[in-house]
Amino acid sequence: MITKIDLRESLQIANSETTTETEVFQNETLRPILKLQNDLFLSMFTNYALRQKADFGSLSVSKKQIFIEQSVQKDAVLKNTFIGMTIGMFTLEEMEVYQSDSKVFNKRIITMLIERLKSQIEKK
Repeated sequence: MITKIDLRESLQIANSETTTETEVFQNETLRPILKLQNDLFLSMFTNYALRQKADFGSLSVSKKQIFIEQSVQKDAVLKNTFIGMTIGMFTLEEMEVYQSDSKVFNKRIITMLIERLKSQIEKK
């Protein structure tokens, strides 16, 4: 049977002696999940943007980036949906790590997701 971990691509990010447990979790769990779920995140945000701002496609790249950042940070429903899409891909063990400091991990998820969306929206 295929597990959730089997679905993820290993990103081969080297950890050093100074890498914290939080950074290890980010590199070994969060980043691969964000990459795996990328198409869903992008589709969801694009749909959201068009509903909220009908002229989203005609905005300049910098205005699109500002809109992405403000939307994901300030719209609690959108933000929580993205966090839910991410933690829904956790194993039980990963959930236990996440629950130990969910506030820090949520911030990291959102920060990485915003950068991911901004880098891809530029291309469209």
